[in-house]
Amino acid sequence: MHRAGFGPVPAPTLSPGGEGQARGIMKAANIGVIGIVAAMTAAAALAHSAVESGTYTNPVFAGDYPDPSVIRLGKDYWATATSSEWGPQFPILSSPDLVNWKIVGAIFPKRPAWAVGNFWAPEISEYQGRYFVYYVGRKKDGPLSVAVASADKPEGPYTDHGPLVSQDAGSIDPMAVTDEKGERCLVWKEDGNSRKLPTVIWAQKLSDDGASLVGERKELIRNDAPWEGAVVEGPFVLRRGERFYLFYSGSGCCGRGCAYAMGVARSRSLFGPWEKNPANPILAGNEHWRCPGHGSIVTDDRGRYFLLYHAYEDKTFVFTGRQMLLDEVTFGGDDWPTINGGQGPSTGAPSPFGITQTGTDRSFFDAFTTGRLGPGWQWPQANEPSVRLDPANGGQLVLAPAGEHTSDLIGAVLARSTTSGGYEATTVIDTRGLKLGAFAGLSAFGDLANALGAAVGEGKAILWQREKNQNKTVAELGGVIWPSVYLRLTATGGNRFQFAVSPDGSDWKAVGATADGGYLPPWDRSVRVALTVGGVVGAEGRFNSFRVTPVPVGGMTKHE
Repeated sequence: MHRAGFGPVPAPTLSPGGEGQARGIMKAANIGVIGIVAAMTAAAALAHSAVESGTYTNPVFAGDYPDPSVIRLGKDYWATATSSEWGPQFPILSSPDLVNWKIVGAIFPKRPAWAVGNFWAPEISEYQGRYFVYYVGRKKDGPLSVAVASADKPEGPYTDHGPLVSQDAGSIDPMAVTDEKGERCLVWKEDGNSRKLPTVIWAQKLSDDGASLVGERKELIRNDAPWEGAVVEGPFVLRRGERFYLFYSGSGCCGRGCAYAMGVARSRSLFGPWEKNPANPILAGNEHWRCPGHGSIVTDDRGRYFLLYHAYEDKTFVFTGRQMLLDEVTFGGDDWPTINGGQGPSTGAPSPFGITQTGTDRSFFDAFTTGRLGPGWQWPQANEPSVRLDPANGGQLVLAPAGEHTSDLIGAVLARSTTSGGYEATTVIDTRGLKLGAFAGLSAFGDLANALGAAVGEGKAILWQREKNQNKTVAELGGVIWPSVYLRLTATGGNRFQFAVSPDGSDWKAVGATADGGYLPPWDRSVRVALTVGGVVGAEGRFNSFRVTPVPVGGMTKHE
């Protein structure tokens, strides 16, 4: 008899006239084996029970991380996501189990030289031992384009190879896939909807190095179903058995008017013909999550398929942005996939690896005691500030505007993604080195044209507002002449903000009334919490710490 981890059980040796003894030995041996088997069965059942007991809740990574893409390498998962108009371009995330994620870096610490913005839809893949990220950017004085970068490791560093395709209407949402002949191909969307034209998803073969297109392109699908509206986009191709499955998103992706959902088509050949699922869309919004879509699929150890994708949380909606969700993809007897039984995004489910989700604490703290800025900090990609960390004297972040932005009140911006609608953000500002005319502060930040915040300088605190690039000072509080100023932002419902200052973190004074930030989020991004410096040439702000703590708010208003 053989069991895993055990050798064969030897038969006892018979001595003359020792049959009774032999039977006793055999009985004992059998009892021993039965005991071992029983113990192993019990252990397996216990392990299975543990696997089934691990759970997770959506989102698996909170904050504004749209269009997530994921691959598996050994026991680890690697992901990236759209960064849009924030730098550094495309965060790199890592997880051992698909439900506990952390940011470990960025694809591009510095913006690619050929592009000026619209850094969307990075798709990470592995091919022949190298790692490729196909992504979107906008050419200088040109259209949206699909480009590629490569690396020896999923975490980089990545070398940019520039654009592969730049159609007049724009080229976006790329992904690489191997066809039934073993040839590597690129699939992407032509952005026809930007010109009120049909949108088409194309496929074309890639060169051996994956950095250029060869041969002729072929149309796979276009928007021709009512639910798709003007758009089919965000393609991801999964090969399962003899079929390819093209998961795609339709209708409007972003903002208050979004109607995003996900459909699927299938084919026995990458280049078609493709058959759309008559049950489309297979993933649509529900009472918890709005406008789900644009994701990619990986497997777990048991060969099950999981979709990593984005959606808006129903209550905080555009203010917290498109967050990262996970759901299992299952296939029925008709060989069509379903997601969460067609009920829309789940609120939670058993973990793929039975590991309980631990990264549910959405608080953040940085004491700036290390020599470099940690991952997850962002800045407006067209206005990278000067950032220096001074670990001496307990640690400080030294932030300053660069170039032509030096005299702007928010000439330097350094931000974190918000993870809930109710939160408290605090920072401690060392005002002793503030230059006359300089202000350092804390902001609820949409983009460089739409923001509001409080800042300290010249012995006062001001509440300021910028809407459509029009600036105004809303309120002033004098007598703020403390060497260290505690500055606090309290957010409610994602769009209402109250600011206060304190000399010691205990005795707080309000700076103006509660401000309405309903105008803040750009169409494709969320509100962020930002540290700001500016006001005069040579402005420099020193921050001792930064903390964000979620604050549960009962009866939070649902945003339409």
